[in-house]
Amino acid sequence: MKHKTHKGMSKRVRVSGTGKYMRRRSHRSHYKLAKGSGTWSRLKRDIESSKGDSRKIRKLLG
Repeated sequence: MKHKTHKGMSKRVRVSGTGKYMRRRSHRSHYKLAKGSGTWSRLKRDIESSKGDSRKIRKLLG
C-alpha cells in the first residue's frame, strides 16, 4: 500500500534544490517591535533542519 504525505509537515518544510529540508525559524509570531532589526532580518531566513529531524521529515513526506 502507498504511504500518504503528512500534510502538516509538507506545509512547514520545503525541499531546496540540493535536497536539504528547509524550515522557518521560531520566535516570529508576535512581539515584533521588541526585536531589533538585526534579529528580525536573521529570523526571516529559512534554515536547514538538523540531521535527525531530516530523517523524520523524509519519512513523513514519503
